[in-house]
Amino acid sequence: MQARRVARSALLAVAASVIVLAQPDPADPTPLVDKHYNYPDGIPYQVDYDTAAIRGPQVGYNICNSTTQNQQSMCQTSFVNHIDVSDFCLWAPPKPNSTIGQTEAEEVAWCTKPGHGTRLIPDSALRGVQVLKTPDYIQIAGFIDQSQINMTPDDYGGELDPHGADLRGNPLGGLMYSNAFPGSNGNNDSYQQIIDWTNFMGANAFCIKVCDPAKNTGPALCQNIYDRLGCAYNAPNRAKNGTFEVCDADNMSPPGVYVSGGATMTYFQPPESLGPITTVPYTPEAPSSSNCVTYTSAALYTGLPKSSHPAVRPGGGGASAPITKSGSASAPIATTSDSAATATGISMTAGFLGVLFAMAFLS
Repeated sequence: MQARRVARSALLAVAASVIVLAQPDPADPTPLVDKHYNYPDGIPYQVDYDTAAIRGPQVGYNICNSTTQNQQSMCQTSFVNHIDVSDFCLWAPPKPNSTIGQTEAEEVAWCTKPGHGTRLIPDSALRGVQVLKTPDYIQIAGFIDQSQINMTPDDYGGELDPHGADLRGNPLGGLMYSNAFPGSNGNNDSYQQIIDWTNFMGANAFCIKVCDPAKNTGPALCQNIYDRLGCAYNAPNRAKNGTFEVCDADNMSPPGVYVSGGATMTYFQPPESLGPITTVPYTPEAPSSSNCVTYTSAALYTGLPKSSHPAVRPGGGGASAPITKSGSASAPIATTSDSAATATGISMTAGFLGVLFAMAFLS
């Protein structure tokens, strides 16, 4: 209990420092995380519409339905739903051959199920997915042919989150909802807005984590202040290429918090001005999991558009996507083993390669 109190105090201090550094846009000073809307009737056409804002208004819209569901949809309302691997969305660019670093403010929702008014991830794009259902969050990590969702094949990607340097989020106006937490009472038509979430995309891998809005652990477990460390540290997992599974799991240790010599310590991500991150004082571990159920992709992803891309098999055990600031270009993750037993080590190696090959970091 004492260790938990120490860890929480350290995380609160880090969060406070981030708030101080953030500079709200005078034209739209309300942070995205403070904009709350009931789904679906309470959502405005656009959450972020002020043309006087420094980054301009959002490029898409938030009211999404059957009239907007197509492969040109500009829907910026996303979902992580039922506790299986068949109903979730990822943020990715609206235009082909894009990088996350260039389009972080413009990303749109790409989903695995029809019915959300979004674009659909092509049927052969997902190559392996692991869902971890924990007491306080849901985490989905895996492998994807990112060229099928408008990312350049060599983009090492970045993080999307509801914060950003101006607190307007990346993408601008991006909303997240879920029907998978206890607050929905098992009703698939009852959605809760997710306030704390993170989504790393790049190097043909991804991870997305959404925290239960009814818990007070969201700012710690789904925080966005370790954006240069990628999935390996923010969403440690045992995803395997070619495997689609759902597991119960314990909560991970909050990113940045570790135990050394019996003492709880907090690692602080260094500023980019100091150059690439070449060492981190601890090795992240995927939380213990149990009750894993394996599926076949054909049984899960129905109703998706056919891909026009040739089959490409991303490598990997332990999906470990980008190491970067919110939406910045930075190498993560491509991995080469299919063994879950070695996933953590591979993720770590890929993570450090990501740091060493980091290109440009955007706010």
